[in-house]
This record gives sequence, C-alpha cells and structure tokens, in this order.
Amino acid sequence: MPFRLLIAVGLLCVLLPLHRGAPGPDGTAPDPAHYRERVKAMFYHAYDSYLENAFPYDELRPLTCDGHDTWGSFSLTLIDALDTLLILGNVSEFQRVVDVLQDNVDFDIDVNASVFETNIRVVGGLLSAHLLSKKAGVEVEAGWPCSGPLLRMAEEAARKLLPAFQTPTGMPYGTVNLLHGVNPGETPVTCTAGIGTFIVEFATLSSLTGDPVFEDVARTALTRLWESRSDIGLVGNHIDVLTGKWVAQDAGIGAGVDSYFEYLVKGAILLQDKNLMAMFLEYNKAIRNYTRFDDWYLWVQMYKGTVSMPIFQSLEAYWPGLQSLIGDIDNAMRTFLNYYTVWKQFGGLPEFYNIPQGYTVDKREGYPLRPELIESAMYLYRATGDPTLLELGRDAVESIEKISKVECGFATIRDLRDHKLDNRMESFFLAETVKYLYLLFDPDNFIHNNGSTFDAVITPYGECILGAGGYIFNTEAHPIDPAALHCCRRLKEEQWEVEDLMREFYSLKRNRSKVQKKTMSSGPWQPPGGPGTLSAPETQDRSRGKKPGKQKVPLLSCPSQPFTSKLALLGQVFLDST
Repeated sequence: MPFRLLIAVGLLCVLLPLHRGAPGPDGTAPDPAHYRERVKAMFYHAYDSYLENAFPYDELRPLTCDGHDTWGSFSLTLIDALDTLLILGNVSEFQRVVDVLQDNVDFDIDVNASVFETNIRVVGGLLSAHLLSKKAGVEVEAGWPCSGPLLRMAEEAARKLLPAFQTPTGMPYGTVNLLHGVNPGETPVTCTAGIGTFIVEFATLSSLTGDPVFEDVARTALTRLWESRSDIGLVGNHIDVLTGKWVAQDAGIGAGVDSYFEYLVKGAILLQDKNLMAMFLEYNKAIRNYTRFDDWYLWVQMYKGTVSMPIFQSLEAYWPGLQSLIGDIDNAMRTFLNYYTVWKQFGGLPEFYNIPQGYTVDKREGYPLRPELIESAMYLYRATGDPTLLELGRDAVESIEKISKVECGFATIRDLRDHKLDNRMESFFLAETVKYLYLLFDPDNFIHNNGSTFDAVITPYGECILGAGGYIFNTEAHPIDPAALHCCRRLKEEQWEVEDLMREFYSLKRNRSKVQKKTMSSGPWQPPGGPGTLSAPETQDRSRGKKPGKQKVPLLSCPSQPFTSKLALLGQVFLDST
C-alpha cells in the first residue's frame, strides 16, 4: 500500500484555553500548573523514598521501607528515573546520578536477567540519558554523541543480551545469564513482545557505535515473527524460539504481544523504514477485522478468529495513543473513552476487566500504577486539545495519591475493590507514569519541541543537529532523539578509511626504512598510543561499588507484565496517501 512520510508537526493542535483551579460544578478544566506541581511532588516523594530506603537495590518496597532486586541487580529505579529528572528540570541531580551509575553499576554479574526488561529499562534508559547528557549540563567527551561513558555502559549491557539471539530462528530466549550466557536448561518459549521489542534500542546502539550486530539481530527477530503469522494475519502470544511453533495461540493487542506492534511503528519512524510500517498496517487490518467489537479489542484464536477471551487488559490502554500517531484520531478517542469509563468505575484500571460482565476478573483486580491510559491521554491531548484528556490526568493524580501513597513512596494496589496494597513500587512508576502525567500538564516542556529550537553539535566528522524534537519513546518511556542516529551513522566507516590510509602510509614509510637501513620492523603497525586510539578515547575503568549480599530473585523467561511502547511525540507519522 503506498504511503508517504510526514513530519508530524501537525500533531500539535492549538491548545484549548484552560481555566484556573481544579474543575468544579461549572465544568471548568483542570489547571495544568496546579497539577504539574502535584505530579512533581509525587515524583520526589517516591524518588527520595527510594534513595533513602532502597538504593542500591533495583526497587523500593514501600510498605516495609526497604529495597529488593527484581529484574537483575542494576539499581534499576535510578536508571529508569534518570531522564525523568531532566524532564522535571533537575539538572544537578541528573549530573550526580550519572556519576553514581558509572561508579556502582556492574554487568559482569552471575544473574539471570530478562532479555526484554533489561533492554527496555537498562539499555533504553542509558541510551536516553546519554543523548540528553549535554542538555543536562554534563561535560561530554570529544566525539559525543558517538561516544561517552553512558553509551559504553548501554553497549556493555546489550552485548550481555546477544547470546539469547543465537537460536535456529533468530528469535531470542526470554532469559540470559549476564555472566555465562543462556543456561542449558532455559525454556525456549518466549512471548511475542519479548521477541519483537528491540529495534528502537538496538538500531540506536548500532547507529551510535557503528556496530551493525545489534540492529541486525533485532531486524531478524521482527522478520521471523512476521513470517510466523497465521493465514488470517494474526500472531499468537507465545512461541518456541527453537522450532518457530506457536505455543499460546491467543491473538490480541495486550500483554505478551503489545510492544511488538508498537515497535513496528516506532522502528519505522526512527529508521524511516517503509517495510516496518507496511507490516504494522497489515496487522492493523487483521486486528480490526477479527478482534475489534464496539471500540473494544478482544482476544481471539489466531488461526480461526473466534473469540477466546472477551477481556480488556490494562496494558491495552496504550492502543489509543498508537492510533493517534497514525492519524486515526476518531477511533482513538472512542476507544480511549471506553477505557476511561473503567478508570472511573474503579479509580484505576484493573489488570483484567470482563467486558460483557462489566467487572473485574478474579485474581486480576490489581493496579500496579501502570502508565498506559495516561500515556494515551498525553498523545491525544497533543493532537486534539480536548480537556477531557486533562480530566483523566487529574483523576489519575487524585486516585494515586488517595489510594496508594504511603510513608515510603507509592504502593501497588493489590485490589481496586477494597484498596488493599502490595509491598512494591515498580520502577516504571518513575520512568513512565509520573513522566507522562507531567508531560500531559506541561505543554512547554522541551520534549514537545516542534523544531523551532535546536542545538548544533560539532563532531569529528561534521556538524550535527540535535534536540529539535520528534523524540521517540521506547516502551519504558525513555526518549530517543532520532537525529542522533544520523550524527554517527557514517562515523565508523569513515574512521576505518582513515585508519587504512594511515596504515598504508606507515607501511610505505617502513618499507623505505627497510631499504635504507636493511632492518626489519619489529611487528605489525599500530597507531600511536596503541589500537583504537583514532576513535574517542576510553575513560578509565570505573570503580565498582559492591552491594551487600542479597537473595537472587528467580525471573520468568518472559515478562509477566510487559510494558507497552511509547511512540514519538511530534515525531514522523506515516499516513496512507489516499
């Protein structure tokens, strides 16, 4: 299907006039400045509680005011919260945390880690912070954004994941040991999202470092999933990465599948790749034909299209935001309003909601402070200016503060019916939920830049334009500046050409010396200072902080709570030319 690439400055609509104060009986809209400050206070209550009670563990346990490791052992909340600090305007803390991470995070550890979660939270968080470092006042090294300590950390973490992709199909295992690779007894069954959610981070990494291996493995995984779809154009939920056979055949847009669809769109935007967008548009047709009923999306059997679960999952609430980014505003708003009615019913989105019965599903009544509906509200508000979307933001702030705020942060809501709490504050609360709330109420944030301002950066290979907008959020809400990929795309190739010329020059010089002095050189030529000195110099080894002994937490091979893709704000949008 023919379509054209458009710069989506058109996503910006003139914002509707907003009234002061929270809405009252006269229906006035929430005051963005008021709720912006409320959201900022929420962030610091949670962030300070983590630093005081849980660091260097991955996450805070807010009911017992201590910490635990969850997805690895990376001080995960600190990585996830780093770019949120800058979005809130706290450059001094951003700078401090950059130093802390370099001194304390070590990936050479005997830990079984989720390939999916490590990519979206750790690799994505470090890449985003690396690209935002200059804006945050960090003194960057020569060659930035194509070099830097956070980039090297992101590359190191990503290389630890590469063994998972060494399968007959090219689709990755769900879990990898960071020290030893894939365990011999590792299950080969991985969820669809755990296979198709790498192209944003890995293509960015390849472009910045010049090593194509990351983008190559991500593209192969996407292609294999595409080739595995059913005759009616749907994919299932879990697949065997050794045989390519579907194990769970439920098709939908929610948990286990969600970010695969979203990364097709984001990968197309980031890389200007028509094939990736064509894949998504074909999936979108099948999704509408077989899973959509009255602006809800159900689960169906992937080969027959028959309904298997008439369930709405809270993770599906990203979908209206995705619809808005491909220009389907009317359908996006109708679906959003369906989901908003569920929020109003419970003061949050239960993990599962039975659509025919209009109530929660047994043992799926919780709300772990997920961001998806807030994310969609932010995208749709940027596109429409509809004050209903600000009302969702207001309701989210009021509900979260009333139900889940405790002395040491914010606790997961175990049951929305009676407001019982669980002893966990997921790192995505600071990475996504608070960030999207703040951006909803902050129309002038630098993330919303429409290209009117930018920074010109001089690299060893020419001038580069950064910070002009079009940020693409990964599935953990870490913004990637797409312009940075073009800063470094030819860097390594040109560097190799220079190195070859210099080797040839020194070889000729050495040969003349042999003729004149009749002596032999003592070994192969190396650039002055040793191998690799033509590229940006490596920093000295980081001192590694040691954590107290902790019990290892076993991880599922596929995340039971995958998180959805966060697409580009004011980014490039593909539209059908018809």
